[in-house]
Amino acid sequence: MTNASIEGLVAQRREEAIAETLARVRKIEATKGVNRESLNEMRDELYDLAARKELFSKNDFPPPVDDTPNVRYLLSEDADKRFALYMNSIRPGKLTDPHNHTTWAIVAAVEGEEINRFYTRTDDGTQEGKASLKQTDEVVVRPGVGVAMMPDDIHSIAVDGERPTLHLHMYGKSLDAIRDRLGFNLESGTVEQYNDKTGPSA
Repeated sequence: MTNASIEGLVAQRREEAIAETLARVRKIEATKGVNRESLNEMRDELYDLAARKELFSKNDFPPPVDDTPNVRYLLSEDADKRFALYMNSIRPGKLTDPHNHTTWAIVAAVEGEEINRFYTRTDDGTQEGKASLKQTDEVVVRPGVGVAMMPDDIHSIAVDGERPTLHLHMYGKSLDAIRDRLGFNLESGTVEQYNDKTGPSA
């Protein structure tokens, strides 16, 4: 079998595996709605997909090069922009400000580690442009350990170490269709519309 034939077979198997996983994820949301329990079930489905490392090689999903901090590959997206699945590769040194998504989100690792810090707002939200946060949790996303977030959850990411990540990111709605996300500056105590100035990530 030629290299091209092997690559074609892997691509076909990857497409089939993604379609089967998303069918189960859609069923979970349809039957159980969006809550912590159902998102954890969806996360388990992403764990199983991420564990099939032979489907997600760096040849098919090369890491960022030069000064690019990260690269995002769209794997699947419904016609109505729902159930969007991406492959993210992020270089060490990448940081984001705390932010929300306004849709549910799940991250599962094929390889590499990403520090996710979670926060709650401690202000009452009445002062425009101002916000204060308290860190409530920290999870290192790695193979077999992921995160599942409700639409209003606030998190930041940091990638340390020496290797770029290769992580599946899934959202209830496509990132390019999301509006009114919030980004928080911990040092200045401010909040503004979040458009991920540091590049596409979570």
